[in-house]
Amino acid sequence: MTPPRLSSRTGKKPVFLRTALLAAGLATATACALFLLPPKKSLAVSAVALPTVSVALPEQRTVVEWDDYVGRFEASRRVEVRPRVSGQIVGVHFKDGEIVQQGQLLFSIDPRPYKAAYAEAQAGLASAASELELARADLARAQRLVGDSAISKSDIDQLQARVRAGTANVAGAQARVALKSLELEFTEVRSPITGRVSDRRVDPGNLVMSGEAGNGTRLTTINALDPIYFTFDASEALYLKAMRAREPGAAQTQVEVRLQDEPDYTWRGKLDFTDNGIDPRSGTIRMRAVVENPTLFLTPGLFGNMRLASGSGAPALLIPDSAVQIDQTRKTVLTVSAEDTVLVRTVELGPLVDGLRIVRAGLAADDRVIVGGLQHAIPGAKVQTKPEPAFAS
Repeated sequence: MTPPRLSSRTGKKPVFLRTALLAAGLATATACALFLLPPKKSLAVSAVALPTVSVALPEQRTVVEWDDYVGRFEASRRVEVRPRVSGQIVGVHFKDGEIVQQGQLLFSIDPRPYKAAYAEAQAGLASAASELELARADLARAQRLVGDSAISKSDIDQLQARVRAGTANVAGAQARVALKSLELEFTEVRSPITGRVSDRRVDPGNLVMSGEAGNGTRLTTINALDPIYFTFDASEALYLKAMRAREPGAAQTQVEVRLQDEPDYTWRGKLDFTDNGIDPRSGTIRMRAVVENPTLFLTPGLFGNMRLASGSGAPALLIPDSAVQIDQTRKTVLTVSAEDTVLVRTVELGPLVDGLRIVRAGLAADDRVIVGGLQHAIPGAKVQTKPEPAFAS
């Protein structure tokens, strides 16, 4: 018996049904893919998000460049007080370390021996004056007898010689009185200058000896502090630079000094002395500045950093020192072009002035220097700029 045939309606799906199912699946997949993709607007925003840097134009200013030195303060005058007469110290009239004035009494030496010597000298002067007066009277009487031929010419000559000898004796006695008066005056040891006195080296009751060329007993020392000297050694190169920069007939070169614990140069002075030769062993020359010290704060022996003006001033470009990048061979600054592209400029630098660095070469006045956000600036890349109005000097 032959099996029955299946109809095409029940054994196989129609072609149009398969096509519809396939189209629906493709539509669903496409919709899911589009849903998972980021929006077009978000892609556009991320494509233009550039790093932001701060830029500023170099500051243009007339500046005076300085050369730096290290030196030490010294007293403008220093005196070792020694007695000019020998004797016993009977009084000390100052406090150790105080400021003393010129002519102020410092020490007293027992004056009694010198008062006696002065009185003796005065007595000798009186005796010489009396003898001179007698000689002049004898000569006057003799001269009245010359016309009567009652006295010889020889006697007149002897009387005239007595007058001359008496005059000399009086002059000698006057000199001895002046000397003894000075010795009596020297029993009061007074300050020869105004300044700060050291401690006393001799107490009352001790004997002191006078002497010359430092052989006498040293009583104390005095340093003059206003003004005060600042001495330093300059190299041959800096000496030549300073001398060439000095204009003929110009005022004394200005200097500024700061102490070891001072951030700023607060002390002002003038260069007043340059030694007469360069030391061949060190290649340096000794120079000195005079610094005003009205408060007497500065004292001999202090170290200080000094800067010396190397000219009268010249136009210069200044930028923050933090904007300078340094590698092994060069110093560079990053700038931004008109197209907002980061550029590298090799520069030649000068010293710091008021916290800003002088740029001698490699930079123009209209260059936009990157002063902030340097970590985001890549040479050749685009950046967004934010103006920095002024440098903090």
